[in-house]
Amino acid sequence: MYQICISGGSKGQSVTDGTQIAQEVGKEVAEAKHILVTGATIGLPDIAAESYKNNNGHMSLGISPASSKVEHTIKYRLPSLAYDAIVYSGLHYVGRDTLLINSCDAVISIGGRIGTLHEFTIAVETNTPIGFVLGAGGISTEIKDILKAAGRRGNDLVVFGNSGKEVLEQLIQILDKRNKKYAYLYK
Repeated sequence: MYQICISGGSKGQSVTDGTQIAQEVGKEVAEAKHILVTGATIGLPDIAAESYKNNNGHMSLGISPASSKVEHTIKYRLPSLAYDAIVYSGLHYVGRDTLLINSCDAVISIGGRIGTLHEFTIAVETNTPIGFVLGAGGISTEIKDILKAAGRRGNDLVVFGNSGKEVLEQLIQILDKRNKKYAYLYK
């Protein structure tokens, strides 16, 4: 059982285009019995978390940029219903992103904008496997060019697929290989 982060658009066209993808990703993570973690935000991560819970996922965790439930709900206007627990980090969005990615074994990304790009760069810099489900548009369509421009082309920890199931399977293969010696810790 791994902790899988769902990253993606909170607003914009990729939310419209990625809704079904996010629902599928939440379902796949639940059926595979992994823990789902998001930035406790609106849009695609929350849609995935709702789907996860609707498909009997056993532990959904949100990591909030806010310092309290009141701030999370009133100031940031973020959701909480799809989460079994929320960590109120008080780190605002930039710090929350770092805590979020470093708290997960792998990341599944859908669509997105600048925040999703930020989470991607953290994943690459921390060697956290990240997979992009194609079809929602947004920043996900630019990742291959960004990797090329950054001299990171051929990064085996960045994968792409046309479905949540395909991306999750690729990430689990990477994690199982990486953690082979410690497989008993992930049961």
